[in-house]
Amino acid sequence: MSPAPHIPVLLAEVIEALAPRDGGVYVDGTFGAGGYSRAILSTSACRVWAIDRDPTAVARGRALEQSQDGRFAMIEGRFGDMDSLLRQQNVNQVDGIALDIGVSSMQIDQPERGFSFAKDGPLDMRMEAQGPSAADMVNDTPEGELANIIYRYGEERLSRRVAKAIVEARRAKRFERTGELAEVIRRVVPRSGDGIDPATRTFQALRIAVNDELGELERGLEAAERLLAPGGRLAVVTFHSLEDRVVKGFLKARAGEASRPSRHVPQAQGTGPAASFTLLSRKAIAPGQDEARANPRARSAKLRAAIRTEAPAWETGS
Repeated sequence: MSPAPHIPVLLAEVIEALAPRDGGVYVDGTFGAGGYSRAILSTSACRVWAIDRDPTAVARGRALEQSQDGRFAMIEGRFGDMDSLLRQQNVNQVDGIALDIGVSSMQIDQPERGFSFAKDGPLDMRMEAQGPSAADMVNDTPEGELANIIYRYGEERLSRRVAKAIVEARRAKRFERTGELAEVIRRVVPRSGDGIDPATRTFQALRIAVNDELGELERGLEAAERLLAPGGRLAVVTFHSLEDRVVKGFLKARAGEASRPSRHVPQAQGTGPAASFTLLSRKAIAPGQDEARANPRARSAKLRAAIRTEAPAWETGS
């Protein structure tokens, strides 16, 4: 059977948040299969710049360019660099940015990419064909550091047990395949009652670490802040709590709603930079029951969106 087609998550909600208009300029910072790009293009007479670090996704984008009469352009690179990438194209401001964070279902469905524990393949996990792979990390990282990675990025309570089992197994033979690693993890992590594979959290942790996904997300949010014109809109879809925590913290801080000891304590005024975003909604938007039922990947998705104010972008670290 062929893999299920990639279905853009929260597509209608993302388009509503972006509110594309004729003559506007928009960025799809995580092109993937191009679902958001195509929807934006079909909604208004606008221009879309797409960015992706995955060579396979870039090839899809190049094909889409041919059918859009100059309204669409594909850029190979990381969305964390989107402002500098677009400046190279003489684009200094845009009206909206969409980001879909994390690995795509297409990448998981390709065993040769090494993202999936369900399908045996090379232990790779790199979104780009460069840099250290998951195999390098699993085989060469000291046990304590490996346990910390698995705990921090996978939220795996048994991270020390997993790291110890990996280190013991690699003394006999270096890990080269996803199936080998998944088998070792399953020996030491009990299957949970919800049916989630015991290897899920460790594979997530390795993927995030190999691709520096949380660092890339932080850089992407800061780049979006610099690139959006006043009134421009940012829509970010995340798929697990680590990503959502970064987006929520960034937008709340930039909207001047940083956490305080109690909701009854007034927000301090004049103690920092002016708010650079206004939240479209205080709460994250989740998929409806129909979408969650039709697309299992959507079940954990959250959308957060905000509108850029006229205030200058905060300096990094503000």
